[in-house]
Amino acid sequence: MNAVERSIRQRIALEGPLTVAQLMQEALAGRGGYYRDNDPLGPEGDFVTAPEVSQMFGELIGLWCVDTWQRLGAPAKFHLVEIGPGRGTLMADALRAARVAPAFLAAKQLHLVEINAALRQQQAERLVDHTPIWHETLGSVPEGPMLLIANELFDALPIHQLVMTDDGWRERVVAENSSGLAFGVTAPSSAIGLLRPAHRNAKSGAVAEVSPAAIALIDAIARRLVRDNGAALIIDYGPAESGLGDSFQALKRHKFHLPLEALGEADLTAHVDFGALTDAAAEAGAQVFGPTAQGDFLRALGIELRANMLAQKADAATGEILHRQVHRLIAPEQMGRLFKVIGLAGPQLNIERAGGLAGL
Repeated sequence: MNAVERSIRQRIALEGPLTVAQLMQEALAGRGGYYRDNDPLGPEGDFVTAPEVSQMFGELIGLWCVDTWQRLGAPAKFHLVEIGPGRGTLMADALRAARVAPAFLAAKQLHLVEINAALRQQQAERLVDHTPIWHETLGSVPEGPMLLIANELFDALPIHQLVMTDDGWRERVVAENSSGLAFGVTAPSSAIGLLRPAHRNAKSGAVAEVSPAAIALIDAIARRLVRDNGAALIIDYGPAESGLGDSFQALKRHKFHLPLEALGEADLTAHVDFGALTDAAAEAGAQVFGPTAQGDFLRALGIELRANMLAQKADAATGEILHRQVHRLIAPEQMGRLFKVIGLAGPQLNIERAGGLAGL
């Protein structure tokens, strides 16, 4: 039993069963948690994100940032923010591509929202020329116009799982029995208030997933954009419209893992409810673009053209690698359909000038 699981069991003994959201928070972001003390990325880690697949992903995001900054009126000073920047790969690639616009680079102040000390060190090494400023939360980023990127962040935010029974909705919880940790159900928490109206009378056995943490974060981002001007790009995986189903899962060494085993040593994740995110952002006053399938978004930004240009300057083997990378990012059976992209902007952005916010 590792320290994280021991802490969780002690908490259950003192407080009673934990909701899935409480379990995720403890296992991922608590003391010694997965995202505080691990480097989960890459072939040697537990999963690979799009920036690790190809530098073209980050480069296109960088060009999107430049284009959006210009559509926002090219503010002389603005905050470039990434939440959950991993090893700094996406941002390093984005800022390298942004060298086509020196005024953009001169205007930006780079902010990284990161809780992992080891990853902060890697980010510092990759982004040394851009003097990043680190934060534990978005709330400490100073006021002012903002461009924000969040790639594969929302899938790791805690969710509540609600289960429809013959007695109505109940909340899935984690308790301890003679065999160890196990799932059970109890009376629902206040999270039941986030159920979509269409799901409230679901059939027995249905599972609904709601995330107050995701709603709170998207609301904070949207309100910040409305107040200070700016735009945000959110990339993650899940359905375009809200639905029912159990998507809670664990990943370890690129394979599915039992969620209640080796807590703190595996990634706990769930599909993002893009319908809930876009509704919350719109209610906060932001303009919302998308969701758009990642494959369509990257095609609109010119990833295939970029790959072909690079391949023409490379040998045959490198050209084949480039095309395999593009296939993984945009093919429907790979990351192209499951992953979605949404854009948010403050009301100051003229929707006619937004041009679909460049690809969305």
